[in-house]
Amino acid sequence: MADIEDENSRAAKMRAFRKFTFRGVDLEQLLDMSSEQFVELVHARARRRFHRGMTRKPMGLIKKLRKAKKSAPEGEKPAVVKTHLRNMIIVPEMVGSVVGVYNGKTFNQVEVKAEMIGHYLGEFSITYKPVKHGRPGIGATHSSRFVPLK
Repeated sequence: MADIEDENSRAAKMRAFRKFTFRGVDLEQLLDMSSEQFVELVHARARRRFHRGMTRKPMGLIKKLRKAKKSAPEGEKPAVVKTHLRNMIIVPEMVGSVVGVYNGKTFNQVEVKAEMIGHYLGEFSITYKPVKHGRPGIGATHSSRFVPLK
């Protein structure tokens, strides 16, 4: 009996989680590399955007995220930073932050994970309400035009 328990505990220790890599580079190296080196890893559209220069708005968002992360207690999620910048490309520095992304009506909370690097913030905040197909309503077919007077 003890032999089975020992075997189970050994199997649990051996199972390790898959380490995240972005285009062959792990997260620790991504955080350490310069912005020029990171730009060379992303797709062409993002590369073009970074080469044309970072404007004030994205830099302001990154500064607010840094401040929220710094002020958060250890082991806690940082405060939500609201933004309208749906076209902001997620960089490694943003991993672990919580961003409120505006969808045209409300701010959807998005917790930035390592797998999101290189994507746009807007991809994680849907702008429409998905259709729930049910019974057809008035005006759906020609037969619904006829409404008796009495």
